[in-house]
Amino acid sequence: MSVRPIFIPSIHKDTFVHSIDVNFTWFPGFSKEQKQRSIQSLHEEAMKNDLIKKILEISTKSKNPIGVKASAFNLRLKPKNFPVASVESFYQGSKVFKYGGPFIDLYEVSALSAKKDERIKTSGELIGFNFQGVDWGLNDFFYDWLYLTGLNQNPKLAEELLEFNAFTDIEFNPKKSYNCQAYSAALYISASLRGIQLEHIKSPKKFKEAFPSEKLISFKQPDLF
Repeated sequence: MSVRPIFIPSIHKDTFVHSIDVNFTWFPGFSKEQKQRSIQSLHEEAMKNDLIKKILEISTKSKNPIGVKASAFNLRLKPKNFPVASVESFYQGSKVFKYGGPFIDLYEVSALSAKKDERIKTSGELIGFNFQGVDWGLNDFFYDWLYLTGLNQNPKLAEELLEFNAFTDIEFNPKKSYNCQAYSAALYISASLRGIQLEHIKSPKKFKEAFPSEKLISFKQPDLF
């Protein structure tokens, strides 16, 4: 058995997203088929919870095309003065480490290449992010802002996500990752339920005002770098 969190949008005033841990059968192996068997098991167990009505896996392993399109590897955006690229490429390229970064050349490579770039592993401790001259701390939810910015530029996909009220990412482990695309998707649904328009949080300042850190979930990880 394994455990993964399910992220559910909330309209409760004290939090934007609820996280529920679900026990399920894990199917070992690196193939897409094995990952999808694990996702199916996770979703079957999750649906036993009355809070969950319609669930979506957000990853390249999702069986639902909406979930594949909504993966940070595929969700693309066009910031000012930069080429179109994936959320993942911008995220990886904006990392600032003790001994280097940001590596903005990664904005122009594929998401997988950006994530596997050797500098990401050899530049010391991750200390923050810098994007378009703006510094973000590790607990400033930079990834979520990037993801919501991507949805703002892809309104059809954003609308499709509104069909769901629970989200998973089979690869996500809260003990090893700072961010989760399934959480970001749930955060978008919560924002929509509260009448927060993506157009109004395009600036980092407006985003931080709309989403105070004490109402968001921080994922802590050990020093992997």
